[in-house]
Amino acid sequence: MNEFVLKYGCNPNQKPSKVFMKDGSELPIEILCGKPGYINLLDAFNGWQLVKELKKATGLPAATSFKHVSPAGAAVGLPLSDVERKIYWVDDMGELSALASAYARARGADRMSSFGDFISLSDVCDVATAKLIKREVSDGIIAPGYEPEALEILKAKKKGNYCIIKIDENYVPAPVEQKDVFGVTFEQGRNELVINDELFADVVTDNKEIPESAKIDLAIAMITLKYTQSNSVCYAKGGQAIGIGAGQQSRIHCTRLAGGKADNWYLRQNPKVLNLPFKENIGRADRDNTIDVYMSDDYMDVLADGTWENFFTENPEVFTREEKRAWLDTLTDVSLGSDAFFPFGDNIERAHRSGVKYIAQPGGSIRDDNVIETCNKYGMAMCFTKIRLFHH
Repeated sequence: MNEFVLKYGCNPNQKPSKVFMKDGSELPIEILCGKPGYINLLDAFNGWQLVKELKKATGLPAATSFKHVSPAGAAVGLPLSDVERKIYWVDDMGELSALASAYARARGADRMSSFGDFISLSDVCDVATAKLIKREVSDGIIAPGYEPEALEILKAKKKGNYCIIKIDENYVPAPVEQKDVFGVTFEQGRNELVINDELFADVVTDNKEIPESAKIDLAIAMITLKYTQSNSVCYAKGGQAIGIGAGQQSRIHCTRLAGGKADNWYLRQNPKVLNLPFKENIGRADRDNTIDVYMSDDYMDVLADGTWENFFTENPEVFTREEKRAWLDTLTDVSLGSDAFFPFGDNIERAHRSGVKYIAQPGGSIRDDNVIETCNKYGMAMCFTKIRLFHH
């Protein structure tokens, strides 16, 4: 298959639309079920690159959950704690494979943003992962292969219209890439930068200690940023991204957005949230939405008399600002990556409030001294990678 005709482009009025190989070669994908759209394929190809690099960097199976050409979450296949199993809604699924654990983490980091995602897996999709995906709202998946039973499980989604793509894992794209904007062709060399421990060697703070676990998290953060619309910042902990701030014009807004998502990830682990008395008939998506509101300043939207009865068997206590701040103060050892330098120490101040201890960023700001000084104030270890990771 040299080309594939799409229903339309980014929007229904953008026709005709197709994907094709300019050199006349075969497309590196096989569509096993469904019919992907233009944005689906953008998510699929970006997501596949991300998980392939994560697997190469860590040696662990990797997964990502993409929405609108940026990851909502990315992770490697480390075992889940009992609390993580509960907040990711997989505590009833028995033993999970490493690949299924990776997707549970990727989906669970920001379940609001992952709703209706496009999934990318580094490894052949197994039955455990397919069963997890089966009950989530998702547009499609790309992987290097599928176990026969897993493929049948996925084919049953969306009344047989779930998009399932098999990619040639040995495909190597041309070293130069092009795209057209406003009738003008842009050309550049592909971003082939390899992200590994060498990027984290230049530690510029008083604290020079970055443990191996943090280096894995920093690699996850930086590889995630490589395929996230810029400007972008990523918080990571325990083998997964826990907050991604994408596409913001200001660096501090990236840091705040990603930090807010990281905070929500951790707040979901508080006993007040874990033990919310949901009615049995409330589905996972509605629970996610309700939890998000409950943890916000708009909590009365779900706790007011006449409303809480729709969700809960009894009216929960308010999760106060003071309680939330006290809980967030116990979040520690978070890693943070930035796709470009921090221009001011305010980014570090915000990162500190979300438990950040390890930072990787390019460096090169005229205010580097201020940024380093702020890190030293909190005992953080920060390295300069000297590499920018803009993606557009």
